[in-house]
Amino acid sequence: MKKVGLVMRKIQFSENQGPRVFADRLKAIGEELGVDIVFISPERHVSGYDWVPGYEHEKGDLVNYDIVLDQIYQNNIEHVIYTVSGFTYLKMFLEKSVLFPHSFPDPALTGYEMMKPFYQMVDKAIVQTEFLKEEFARNFGVTDVNVIPIGFSESLAHKHFDPSQIVDNRILWIGRDEENRRPDLVLNYAKLNPDKEVFMVFGGQRYRESMKKYDIPDNVRLQFALSQDEVFALMNSAKVYWSCSRFDTFAMPLTEALAMGKIVVKPEHPCYRHINARHSFSGNEENWFELVNMAAAAPQSYSMDNRHYAFDQFSSRVMKEGYKNFFDAWLRD
Repeated sequence: MKKVGLVMRKIQFSENQGPRVFADRLKAIGEELGVDIVFISPERHVSGYDWVPGYEHEKGDLVNYDIVLDQIYQNNIEHVIYTVSGFTYLKMFLEKSVLFPHSFPDPALTGYEMMKPFYQMVDKAIVQTEFLKEEFARNFGVTDVNVIPIGFSESLAHKHFDPSQIVDNRILWIGRDEENRRPDLVLNYAKLNPDKEVFMVFGGQRYRESMKKYDIPDNVRLQFALSQDEVFALMNSAKVYWSCSRFDTFAMPLTEALAMGKIVVKPEHPCYRHINARHSFSGNEENWFELVNMAAAAPQSYSMDNRHYAFDQFSSRVMKEGYKNFFDAWLRD
């Protein structure tokens, strides 16, 4: 069985959010395809918070190269997928290295200036969307790029889909307590709309502490580190899924929301243009609150159009097909 190393930060493997979900899903798909996905991460990490001055993630990655390379060599690994730009220099040691970015040098993201130099060494990448493929070519001249979505779990989307459980005034938001994700907007919306029940789901327990700095309205329910099973159960109960981030590389909850038939409100930034099903509405800071209220007041409580679109475009089946084709070519020699 061919081995492929998946290099991520320690904190990404330890939290119930996008990177860990992607890692587990890729490992399961690898087993089906006869590829052993080996998880690799430093035993130490500099800081769990990328905004702490002097401890930005990319710097932390650089001081961890010895640990990462030791694990790669011990496992006799020649092919590596790395998910953060700080590990771009693996290319110096392993010719068969490919980037699947969990972030991207976009001005909307914290630390984008620090990321840019690392991307100068990238020559091959896998991305979640056609938009990111275009950005790689436009900004860095990288054209060897495969688009493979992080497919949602079809079994969970079937197991939890029950329109009779939808609460018409329930709004769901999934994100982090980070500037890019705009949790402040969601809290302000909740204050101005006390008739709505607003669920805010955070991927890690560390946000339980950081959210204490906010004044949390009584109609907001905070949830931390939910399992995928719990996320889909909660997703099913909401009528509206709202994303108000400035930029997304993954946008996984948006595809899951479509799969669960949610009415979706999202940013108008082109990185979300693949979320273009019939009942997905794009907005901005000026009109989001009105869009969320309009979605909540819609006569239908769910959208089968959105659900069918998601199953066609973003299911685990689509992800498996994408990686089968990718591995067939990449692991050939």
